[in-house]
Amino acid sequence: MTSRLLWPFLSLLGICLLMAEGWLEKKPPRKLLIRGAALNEGERLLKRRVYYGHDGLYGACQRHHCGRGQQCVISKETGLPECVCVRECKANYLPICGSDGEFYENHCQLHRAACLQREKIYIVNNKECFFQGEGCKLAEYNRLKSMLLDLQSQRYFQQENLTMDAVTHKRHLVESMFKDFDISRNGFVDNSELTQALMQGFLDNDPFDCNLFDLLQYDDYNKDSRLTLEELYTAFQVIQLNLPEDMKVSVTTVTVGLSAVMSCAVQGTLRPPIIWKHNGITLNFLDLEDINDFGDDGSLYITKVTTIHMGNYTCHAFGYEDLFQTHILQVNVPPVIRVYPESQAQEPGVATSLRCHADGIPNPKITWLKNGLDITSTLPNQLALRANGGEIHIKSVRYEDTGAYTCIAKNDAGVDEDISSLFVEDAARKTLANILWREEGLSVGNMFYVFSDDGITVIQPVGCEIQRQIKASDRIFVSFEEICPSVEEQTVPRCIWASAVNIRDKYIYVSQPTLTRILIIDVPSQKVLQAVLTDPVPVKLQYDKSHDQVWVLSWGDVNKSKPTLQVITQASGNGDHHTIHTQPVGKEFDRVDDFFISPTNLIINHIRFGFILHGSNAALHKIDLETVAHIKTISLKNYSCIPDAMAYTHLGGYYFIHCQRNGSSPPQSQLIVDSVTDSVIGYNGKVSGTPYISPDGSYLVSTDDYHGLITVQSLTFRGEITPAFEIATNLRVVDVTFQPSFTEANEYYIYASSSVQTDLLFIELSTGNVKFIKGVKVPIEPKDWWWNGNNRAIVSSGLFGQYLITPSNESLFIVGARQNTLNCEISKITRGNTIVWVEEA
Repeated sequence: MTSRLLWPFLSLLGICLLMAEGWLEKKPPRKLLIRGAALNEGERLLKRRVYYGHDGLYGACQRHHCGRGQQCVISKETGLPECVCVRECKANYLPICGSDGEFYENHCQLHRAACLQREKIYIVNNKECFFQGEGCKLAEYNRLKSMLLDLQSQRYFQQENLTMDAVTHKRHLVESMFKDFDISRNGFVDNSELTQALMQGFLDNDPFDCNLFDLLQYDDYNKDSRLTLEELYTAFQVIQLNLPEDMKVSVTTVTVGLSAVMSCAVQGTLRPPIIWKHNGITLNFLDLEDINDFGDDGSLYITKVTTIHMGNYTCHAFGYEDLFQTHILQVNVPPVIRVYPESQAQEPGVATSLRCHADGIPNPKITWLKNGLDITSTLPNQLALRANGGEIHIKSVRYEDTGAYTCIAKNDAGVDEDISSLFVEDAARKTLANILWREEGLSVGNMFYVFSDDGITVIQPVGCEIQRQIKASDRIFVSFEEICPSVEEQTVPRCIWASAVNIRDKYIYVSQPTLTRILIIDVPSQKVLQAVLTDPVPVKLQYDKSHDQVWVLSWGDVNKSKPTLQVITQASGNGDHHTIHTQPVGKEFDRVDDFFISPTNLIINHIRFGFILHGSNAALHKIDLETVAHIKTISLKNYSCIPDAMAYTHLGGYYFIHCQRNGSSPPQSQLIVDSVTDSVIGYNGKVSGTPYISPDGSYLVSTDDYHGLITVQSLTFRGEITPAFEIATNLRVVDVTFQPSFTEANEYYIYASSSVQTDLLFIELSTGNVKFIKGVKVPIEPKDWWWNGNNRAIVSSGLFGQYLITPSNESLFIVGARQNTLNCEISKITRGNTIVWVEEA
């Protein structure tokens, strides 16, 4: 009989086949050449830090990922890291067959051969490369071992009558069998001892072509003509796994943008392949863009970590799910800050503030410098720090307060800073500065633009002033058409608006559904520049800031019988704008009922994917926002969920799906979709209703009118969804907006409006404190607002704003967020339910 390997590993082979990644491709070494004159010492040091890392050559290869069958080395020619074929594989014995017909002792050997031969070699189920001998066939040998176990069990239980699990039972049988075979008690079983075992009555009536000597033929791996207990364990597939108690939970912290490697601590004899799961979804068999290498040692590799990767990962050996290790991945993000105002001029004696907002993971700590010197240690009496250092308040400015105030935000991942300048000037200079400010056209910022029946009203919230009125009869700059043309039997023009978006504080796009067009308003000049034709009845606009494009949903008619989706590219550019269709009719973009694109924030400034919702389809249709192409369909059929609304948090990468209600039945719980795997991971507990996410992704607010509940949940920096509190209310919430806290950094308030009642609801998310703001008049009748269910919008004034605005049927109300009270009512503005906030342009 020629050299033959063990049959039991054929079952392992089946497992390995599940793990096969397919074709292997050799990646060419990556080289970075420094051109030009010889490097001086400073340049060499810079090159070493940039290309090698602060840890020198070791750090260079530590940050340089190579493909399978390759290893990183430092090139003697360039001194830079490059990938070469693995020189030597570890002595792991997990046999597999390659597509080239060769036998390999483990995955590393196969990958190394593929690299050396520059060929694609993949794992195949070819028994012939395992066993090629005559005599004792595989099936017969397998039956022989089963009989040996049965005989040993009979002997074993005659001596001891114990109750134990199958794995332990099998291990005891093999140990007792080895003890019986090892007559010399030297820890080895050789030919003579097997002969004696046969003479003592083992296999008296052997019906096979196999006998005890075939144990040596098949399972003597080192070919030393004797068996060890470990080799007998292997022959009978006795798998012994262990996980140290202190390794059951492992925490890995990595900075966003870097790679991460998590190794599984489950070890033991004949350990099967390692299976990795994230949010209950098995990762090994998925073709993922960022998680693409599990390594010969069962490690999980994430090529470029983002905040969606944070959370819990578990690993276990295939078939042994009860013994698992939990890896908690925390992703740190360097701070990103904004200050407000960037510059201001004040008269002596007035009060003013300089504010700084910082986002990062973990939450950054804020400090201030004045003209380069720390002001926190010697804080003057007239200066006070608020909101955990996020605001400097000066109750009475003096000339010596003039200076450059630097806000510095720092956390474990990095540091960021910006400057807010204060000039204290006398009244004459300040007046001159204001004149110059207006001449430069910068006074049009920090305004609400309200679209009502009578046209466009620009409101300055500080003094509750109407800064400008663009009437319905005013003309469009390019075409000279009326902004809102009058129709037959209508003496006074009436404007009908549906949706509006701010384009980088440069333009406002607003839809006119009955006129089948979008108006483009130039913010600096406060003029309507152009009308862009669309498909009939455009009702929803959303600005995709990542790709500078506006998405337009049109109904086709008032019955929503022919909905379409269009895109306006280069939305902030100069010149004429026009719409393009997303895809030919009959494809995934046909019959669009709604779409979802997650907004950006300070630390997430690029959104790659969006979703299309079909009103009768239990699925999410994923689209690439850059190519405007359909990618995949995520089925929700198993949950009988037709999606109605969505929200997204980058902390863990969760989509929260609100499903349509079926008649008068209660709403079902929200579904959670994992953006890493595009898989449904289950229900959000018993939470139901429309989801809203805070700008920093740390709070989920769900409004459920059926049960009269508002549920608030927190999302941690480890991707955990934790319950916070519930509020019972009969308010029938239609809109929610978030306002940064004025007392605590990285905290939020929410304001909610009602479709039928006159009150606004205020909730402090960190404490659960609730207040009603009364005196807001009745909203627009739902029957008079056709475009969506939000007949009373509530809009905040941006990151540093202190005001909110909401309409009633015939007026507008401005709320002071810092005092949390109604500031004023602006009357004679009918159906002003389309509102945009514009910051300083």
